[in-house]
Amino acid sequence: MLNRRVFLATASLAVSPAVTTPGWAQPRGFAATQADVVSFSRYIETVKAEGRRIGISETVLEAAFAGVRLNGRVIELDRNQPEVQFTWARYRGSIVSDSRVTGGRAQYARHLPLLRRVEAAYGVPGAIVIGLWGLESDYGRDVGRFNVIEAVATLAWEGRRAAYFHEQLIDCLRILQSGDIEPRQMLGSWAGAMGQTQFMPDSFLKFAVDFDHRGRRDLWNDFACVFASTANNLAKEGWQREVPWGWRIVVPASVDPGMIGREVRVKLGEWARLGVRRLDGQALPPGDAPASLIQPGAPDDADTYLVAASQFASLRAYNPSDKYALCIGLLADRIGS
Repeated sequence: MLNRRVFLATASLAVSPAVTTPGWAQPRGFAATQADVVSFSRYIETVKAEGRRIGISETVLEAAFAGVRLNGRVIELDRNQPEVQFTWARYRGSIVSDSRVTGGRAQYARHLPLLRRVEAAYGVPGAIVIGLWGLESDYGRDVGRFNVIEAVATLAWEGRRAAYFHEQLIDCLRILQSGDIEPRQMLGSWAGAMGQTQFMPDSFLKFAVDFDHRGRRDLWNDFACVFASTANNLAKEGWQREVPWGWRIVVPASVDPGMIGREVRVKLGEWARLGVRRLDGQALPPGDAPASLIQPGAPDDADTYLVAASQFASLRAYNPSDKYALCIGLLADRIGS
């Protein structure tokens, strides 16, 4: 499966996503022909036929595709993703910013009773959930304004990742058939990521939960669903209860540089025996939990972290970036402090 976060690796450093406008507009970099429009319409008909075969009702199909058009802005954004490499210092400074920490602390305090229930159910600390929420949608303020059906259908038709996006489109229909959301409310990013913590449709079907048993898995409006689904995602990707995510540490010169990297997993007690210590001076906890040394900066940047392998892998399943995973942990530390 193409990781659902691959499209958003630098999203938090960019401006808010573009907003679609009614009607057809030819975007810079893509000019649809009449043949394209006809081809897209034919593709939609094949999707409807497949939907009928798997039990999607005619009512849902008609509502899902009402007004859906080939969206040139989606194609333009997909073809022109910036390939920008940010330094660790700039990336960390943008994500773990004072404003995001302040907002996160306010949201953490506001939702603390719910977050405690979620942590009891899934073992994921509330501060981690809040930090991820803050990074993905600015605490729900920016969930995206693209019609997800239209965006995903456009990317499936366009062909560069046709098989992947076709499956996402079929999963969108399954979500609508379940009654979790109305088509006009299914809004998200240009790449189809939905809700306040930006689930792709396949991840919605795997991880979304109706935590308070209200009859819908609403990742757009229901905080209980948003927080519990996010925690459920992390837990099913390997998050372990009562294991810290990691610490900024000091590495003695005696440690072999070849031991740095997430592929090398050593028990916490062994790292302590090798002289690794926390930057704040506190001792590492004893135990057999596997952990890895991560240096996210350039070779001349000695900023180093010791991360619990299970927690780091869980966060990287959400977004396959070491920097992203580290920043979620660092943001959570400040939010929960």
